[in-house]
Amino acid sequence: MTRTVFCKLLQQNLPGLDAPPFPGATGQEIFEHVSAQAWQQWQDQQTMLINEKHLNMMDKKHRKYLTEQRALFFSGEHVDQAEGFVAPDET
Repeated sequence: MTRTVFCKLLQQNLPGLDAPPFPGATGQEIFEHVSAQAWQQWQDQQTMLINEKHLNMMDKKHRKYLTEQRALFFSGEHVDQAEGFVAPDET
């Protein structure tokens, strides 16, 4: 049976993640309050930021930047976009 959560980003009951996305309190918070759909939206945003801003995940400053962006994303606040990024047509 699929586990549901009230997603704090999308403001509705939706299927949740199967497990916390990473260990610790933040991972547990995401597990309990973020839907799988919202997590996928974040993963897409994160991938775009990593690729377009040429982030290096070995760099502590870049990891901190993504952590800050994730917190903004899930609180519904404005997150950075890549300059000149044009989303592909979803046809």
